[in-house]
Amino acid sequence: MTDRSVTSSAALFERARAVTPGGVNSPVRAFSAVGGTPRFIRSARGAWLTDVDGNEYVDLICSWGPMLLGHAHPQVQAAIAEAVSRGTSYGTPTEPEVLLAEEIVSRTPVDKVRFVSSGTEATMSAIRLARGFTGRDLVIKFAGCYHGHVDTLLASAGSGLATLAVPGTPGVSASTAAETIVLPFNDREAVAAAFAEHGPRIACLITEATPGNMGVVPPGPGFNRFLAQTCRDHGALFISDEVMTGFRATREGGWGLDGAVEGWTPDLMTFGKVMGGGFPAAAFGGRADVMAHLAPEGPVYQAGTLSGNPIATTAGLATLRLATPEVYAALAATAETIKSAVADALTAVGVPHVVQAAGTMFSVFFRDGAVTDFAGASGQDTAAYAAFFHAMLDAGVYLPPSAFEAWFVSAAHDDRALSAILDALPGAAKAAAAIGTGTA
Repeated sequence: MTDRSVTSSAALFERARAVTPGGVNSPVRAFSAVGGTPRFIRSARGAWLTDVDGNEYVDLICSWGPMLLGHAHPQVQAAIAEAVSRGTSYGTPTEPEVLLAEEIVSRTPVDKVRFVSSGTEATMSAIRLARGFTGRDLVIKFAGCYHGHVDTLLASAGSGLATLAVPGTPGVSASTAAETIVLPFNDREAVAAAFAEHGPRIACLITEATPGNMGVVPPGPGFNRFLAQTCRDHGALFISDEVMTGFRATREGGWGLDGAVEGWTPDLMTFGKVMGGGFPAAAFGGRADVMAHLAPEGPVYQAGTLSGNPIATTAGLATLRLATPEVYAALAATAETIKSAVADALTAVGVPHVVQAAGTMFSVFFRDGAVTDFAGASGQDTAAYAAFFHAMLDAGVYLPPSAFEAWFVSAAHDDRALSAILDALPGAAKAAAAIGTGTA
């Protein structure tokens, strides 16, 4: 019988596995891809995590993106505390959801937004709306892009599925899977061929604005513009999934890197992570005429008891209001310092690698040459990454426990945090090199 008086990551993981599948509530957290025991975090402040054993780590996942300002930001905490003092959920409209919607509309090309409670719910709802608006059934997605655990979109997804090498889509019916066309990312010819064959049945094409769930793989120049125009030419909707990149890659999200410059807009967009300020909150939005098909205005039904929760929308609003241009400039500088230092450390010991970025989010692939699609991402040396990960963890730096994930920084990553990262890199690079040469 487990001694419940012992509080450590190892003890908690043992207890968790007895009552939770795999001991975790989201697969990548289990450390299956890198080995070892996942750290159970007790608290976080600024750029630092503290686990139940009392160890401190510089955080380079930032709750997988949401903590743009750092953990426990005093102004965000104060806004949350004031909101909680009035109650936590009403099941009615509230002012914070209106203010947050206005903030999102002001930063992006969407006309209207609808709040939900998770990124999965946002993409699921956007797909349903696209089908209802067009009267069509087929969906196009790209291999390696992850849009949540929606049945239609789990074919050839990245992130946890890539990490765990899940074969096929168990639990998803053959008829549902048959409604999804999966294409190689950055492949214009494949897109054109799919529309030439199935155009009248295609409801929408969905893509991450910049994929981050197979590692960061930027779209080729003009690729997203090509997708938007192709959809328009065939009467399909173009859905840009910005759950990860939204308000993280730039102030305007991933759209700020290309659409805002090139002059095109998606028909629908999905948001999450940063816009919730660390709470379970997400949204989808788009053209006014498309959004008008949602109930209660239109026939496409979508609802949620906790959608637009006053605490979550307060946290998101406080975060976005504090995310000024100066904050994004600081994030970009911090990311650049880390990217350069990682590349220098790996180069010094001869470890093949490439660093790729989308605005302030980035990742490191342990392989030579640029990665342009899921096949390229899958060809990296995951064993070398695992060695690198554990060496960094032992030195007090918490990286994503998977080679197929993005790295994130926050406005709280100060000189102390950067020094800890830079000091840890040479040893971690040597650990990765030892795996590559078989001398570990």
